Amino acid sequence: MKDSARYAKIVEWSEEDHCYVGSAPGLIYGGTHGDDEKAVFEQLCQIVEEAIHLYRKEAKPLPPAKSSRGYANKRQPVA
Repeated sequence: MKDSARYAKIVEWSEEDHCYVGSAPGLIYGGTHGDDEKAVFEQLCQIVEEAIHLYRKEAKPLPPAKSSRGYANKRQPVA
């Protein structure tokens, strides 16, 4: 599994900005935005990869992952 898969990637609609906003909590602050949800997600995935590359290049430890199987299974059940 790639390290980037361990981080949650969130794309949501922003009423305030009238566009989709992508973020990866715990790894990057800020993120990406745009009118196309899929394009924002693709950009976000690339940003996560680049952030991990920079951490390694600077010999810094990666922040704790915010996504894992255990985390996903703790979500609210859908009725």
